[in-house]
Amino acid sequence: MNPGPEEDVGVANTQLYAVVNPATGELVKTYRTATDEAFDGALDAAATAYAQWSRQTSVGQRAQLLSTVADLHGERSEYLAEIIHREMGKPVDQAIAEVEFSASIYRYYAENAHTFLADEPIELLEGEGTAFIRRRPIGPLLGIMPWNYPCYQVARFAAPNLALGNTIVLKHAPQCPESAAALQQIFTDAGRPQGCYVNVYATHEQIARAIADPRVQGVSFTGSERAGAEIAERAGRSLKKVVLELGGSDPFVVLSTDDLDATVQAALDTRFENTGQACNAGKRVIVAEDLHDAFLARFTEKVLAMADGLAPLSSVAAAERLEEQVERAIADGATFVSAGKRTGAYFPPGILTGVSPTSPSAAEELFGPVAIVHRAGSEDEAVELANGTPYGLGSYLFTTDPEQAMRVADRIDAGMVFINGVGLEGAELPFGGVKRSGFGRELGRAGIDEFANKKLIRTARA
Repeated sequence: MNPGPEEDVGVANTQLYAVVNPATGELVKTYRTATDEAFDGALDAAATAYAQWSRQTSVGQRAQLLSTVADLHGERSEYLAEIIHREMGKPVDQAIAEVEFSASIYRYYAENAHTFLADEPIELLEGEGTAFIRRRPIGPLLGIMPWNYPCYQVARFAAPNLALGNTIVLKHAPQCPESAAALQQIFTDAGRPQGCYVNVYATHEQIARAIADPRVQGVSFTGSERAGAEIAERAGRSLKKVVLELGGSDPFVVLSTDDLDATVQAALDTRFENTGQACNAGKRVIVAEDLHDAFLARFTEKVLAMADGLAPLSSVAAAERLEEQVERAIADGATFVSAGKRTGAYFPPGILTGVSPTSPSAAEELFGPVAIVHRAGSEDEAVELANGTPYGLGSYLFTTDPEQAMRVADRIDAGMVFINGVGLEGAELPFGGVKRSGFGRELGRAGIDEFANKKLIRTARA
């Protein structure tokens, strides 16, 4: 399960927006949910800003706003990182890296907006005149964000769409209200016009109504499958475009290597970054028969050594869910090796082996510091294991054979394949998946096209 609303979007939200330190369980601060009047005002503000600002500004003016937003992220990186640390337990150094990556996303779109939004000529097959595609905004967009990357998730949605000229109504996760307020302040301080970017502490009922509201022209959601399916259903009934990122159980496939220690470290890095709470982490490690035993021994040693320094999960509830998943896998015949027991929101890192490909546990997403390790007897078996999940977000492939790398990359059912490396994501690279990982893309050129009106302009004579 990927992070997202705990309830379906049509169910009443009784949960306050609150900062609860997962390391201590301390309730730091609560935030009131928006009244219906305030939420309606947010939609009005975004609609007014679209009519009065987005349609009247140049690409250069919008790019300048994003450039200032990028600068403010850089200036406030430690402040934002401390907030993230309080809200969901992420180590401060990792939180600073997240904020800096977010700044690079805003800067990327500021620097490339002119190129991405330039008119695209079409060569006519017959007849006189000209034809071209002009990318235009479509209107206010609703963004529903998760808690695991409080700044980055917002940046990859907001940056391309503000560059394009859409306006943003942002509903953040209930446990990230302080991040939400800090990001709103950044846009305010950057000089954004009123309504260009509006944070709102909305209830699930308000979000459900907003999806159908004619002022909202599109929805971007990152979160759980269940909530994503309901959001897509509601949007479909209103003929609204949706982008969904619903998590994954990414395979980390090792077919050959000329540096086993480096490959083991890469598996460790991708699985346990953010305490394992990343949708595109390499959660299922699939190792060729001749490397399996040596890989598993070194991987296990390093995983167990991480126990003392690992951060808590985002909440006690998240740790309890992971514990239940591990217990089900063990009951179904798997072996679990770990350095200890769950204590509150702390879940010790561990490894599951002997998980049958036919077991329900093999297809689940484990959102925390637990890796599954499989043995593969052949390339075909490795591909079969890699694809043996309803998810299809990212994947990792390690091999010393370039031809095998391209061959296997083509056979993996995923939106992204990273070969012989991890941590290779970038602002310029499209992010998204297939199957039950959702649809649509964020970042790169593709990210600015999702909510664009690709308007054809055809003239009969020049």
